[in-house]
Amino acid sequence: MMPSTQIPGLYIVGDGIKKRCVYCAESINKGSTIELCPVIILSKKDTEMIHKTALHDYYFLWDLELGSSAIALGFGSLYNHSEQANTAFEIVPADDMIRFTALRDIPAGEELCIDYIGLKDTGATLWFDVED
Repeated sequence: MMPSTQIPGLYIVGDGIKKRCVYCAESINKGSTIELCPVIILSKKDTEMIHKTALHDYYFLWDLELGSSAIALGFGSLYNHSEQANTAFEIVPADDMIRFTALRDIPAGEELCIDYIGLKDTGATLWFDVED
């Protein structure tokens, strides 16, 4: 199994609206791995139950065929959504990890955001109003 990693200097600040925002204390170069997070995989049954809990906003779809999901450890489940995301995520099932990488150069002090709708062509929509 691949070890989990994280760029030093990631930190969380609440902004009054989003509760938690992940920021970087140092600049990050495009293509750099920001974080490699281990996950807790949830079965289809657990995924169905998660919708009734506060964890609903913090999980990732894992295996669409099995209907499973995952909770990313580290900062992984705390990255906020942006339609102008500066961070991408990749599911790494062989290692039970999610890799977060910089989509562009990210200056120090900028919030790290992902696009929650990775499969836009499926017609998936967000469960909240976007305030980018």
